[in-house]
Amino acid sequence: MLPKKTMNWKELLTQKTEHAYRGLTHLVGLCSDNELSWKPDEENNWMTTAQLLYHTAHSGGKPMKGFASGSWGSHEHVDSDKEKSKKMMPPAMAMPFVSSIAEALRLIEADKKLAIETIAGVSEEDLAAKPAPAPWDPKPVILGMRLLEMLEHLNQHKVQLFYYLKLQKKPVGTFDLYGV
Repeated sequence: MLPKKTMNWKELLTQKTEHAYRGLTHLVGLCSDNELSWKPDEENNWMTTAQLLYHTAHSGGKPMKGFASGSWGSHEHVDSDKEKSKKMMPPAMAMPFVSSIAEALRLIEADKKLAIETIAGVSEEDLAAKPAPAPWDPKPVILGMRLLEMLEHLNQHKVQLFYYLKLQKKPVGTFDLYGV
């Protein structure tokens, strides 16, 4: 029988964060500046690659800090009107974008640093028990779960980038997705 061990939120979140950003950074490195305007098609509100990179670079650390601190500042998903915050994101054509792969990599590195600092700055007790409602979802979910949700959000966009690359006929596979 295995000995009982309590879950260590900080260790779990740090490992998951490192892994997510490693894979993301690898995939961004497979992109090129001359393909930043590419998107799957003109319909259905698709982001360009440049918009996807910008959004992804703000999908982990920045919202993690919002949950940990309770202060959201000017996050793209947050509006002072809670009803507006629950609505769909703005049309893709109105979304911000990166102007280069180098800029995307800088933003991603800064977001990763913020995520790691945020995890380091909260207690195990808060991660396990502190309610962390979201401006778009007021359910009282514990902070540790909210931070995991933000890593899931980041990973969703990492997978989206993976498929953007696949659709562009780039030779990417499972190992690229996971940064192996």
